[in-house]
Amino acid sequence: MAIGIFGGTFDPVHIGHLRTALELREHLGLDAMHLMPCGDPGHRTAPLTSAAHRFAMVELAVAGEKNLVADDREVRRSGQTWTVDTLSQWRAEAGTELPLCLCIGMDSLVHLNTWKRWRELIGLAHIVVAARPGWVVPTTGEVADWIADRLVVDKAVLLKAPAGHLYIDEMTLLPVAATELRNALHSGHSIRYLTPDAVVDYIQYHHLYQ
Repeated sequence: MAIGIFGGTFDPVHIGHLRTALELREHLGLDAMHLMPCGDPGHRTAPLTSAAHRFAMVELAVAGEKNLVADDREVRRSGQTWTVDTLSQWRAEAGTELPLCLCIGMDSLVHLNTWKRWRELIGLAHIVVAARPGWVVPTTGEVADWIADRLVVDKAVLLKAPAGHLYIDEMTLLPVAATELRNALHSGHSIRYLTPDAVVDYIQYHHLYQ
């Protein structure tokens, strides 16, 4: 078994999130990819929509895709949520041997040193970075030094250890952003085909982003 953890605000979830999660799971050979909406993120501005709504939309979006899982562990937690605490919970539940892969974007990697207890993350899970073609990693500073000691080019090693490696997966990311969806909805425009129909219907029923 090997598990991927793909967090975010998902405000709302869209095809860019879903396609990235699916491709990462398949490319890395993971048994499941957990899409995990944040609750009250401590490192960024709070999402516009409640955690309950955002989790419900993720749950609808992955329905029928057996290897993508809507994960509510951060939504259920009270107070501010931090990735290092979530990974600690995952590791306590999964044991010491299960490979865990925390999946983030290149923008998050560049600013990883702003995350709470960021140096502890790699001891709890591998870090997999979804990067656009032509990606460039930091070349100076503490994040650059940290990357140099942990970067691997062979994805197979991720399944042979529970944690400890950084892998950059170059992929063509769909140019869809949640901000654009929210702006479109606020302006009364359709977002159909940018997110699953079930999510569109949920947004309309609950009058979200309007």
